[in-house]
Amino acid sequence: MAKVHIMRMVLGAALTRAMREELITVNVARLTTLPAPPPKKVKPWTPDEARAFLTAARNEPLYPAFVLLLVYGLRRGEVLGFGWDDVDLDEDVIRVLWQLQRVDGKLTRTEVKTEAGKRDLPMLPIIRDGFIELAERQLFARRRAGDDWQETGLVFTTKTGRPIEPRNLARAFERITAKAGLRRIRLHDLRRTTASLLKRPGAPPRRSWAMPTSRGRCRR
Repeated sequence: MAKVHIMRMVLGAALTRAMREELITVNVARLTTLPAPPPKKVKPWTPDEARAFLTAARNEPLYPAFVLLLVYGLRRGEVLGFGWDDVDLDEDVIRVLWQLQRVDGKLTRTEVKTEAGKRDLPMLPIIRDGFIELAERQLFARRRAGDDWQETGLVFTTKTGRPIEPRNLARAFERITAKAGLRRIRLHDLRRTTASLLKRPGAPPRRSWAMPTSRGRCRR
């Protein structure tokens, strides 16, 4: 692509000179549009990098969100749109039915766009434990916020119960990645990491490369 720019500059200079000498009337080089550069190919994290990130994020309030992004390959909107009624601790199932989107400038919980997008997923121990801990944290936050608490029914909320700004989830991801000294990728690229890990020949099940934790009981 750099060579194309150089060629365009040289050609443009030559045509400009030709215009000055009245050999041509239009510098066609100025009318051309260069093709967009090819998208940079993203190299997904390795299993060791994915495991290192989960270890670094273990004590973060948004830890379950990162597990859903990395282990399950969910989209950011799907994760932030989870409600407690989508989490079935009795059947060990999580249901993907909603997504968090900005509608008319306001974060709104809407249904996923297609019927195919609605799905039930098995609840691995790593995410079950994360949900239980998060429920306890949210109960404490609700008591602490008092009248300032806004009940939304969402799993992932601010300290006052409101939806989490998607950009803030990305900022938390970037902070943890940098603190852990990991190779920088975008939050969106976690889905590519999941796909890459599952496509590896002889790839182990998710629970083997996702770091397990001790199980507990929900006190919601």
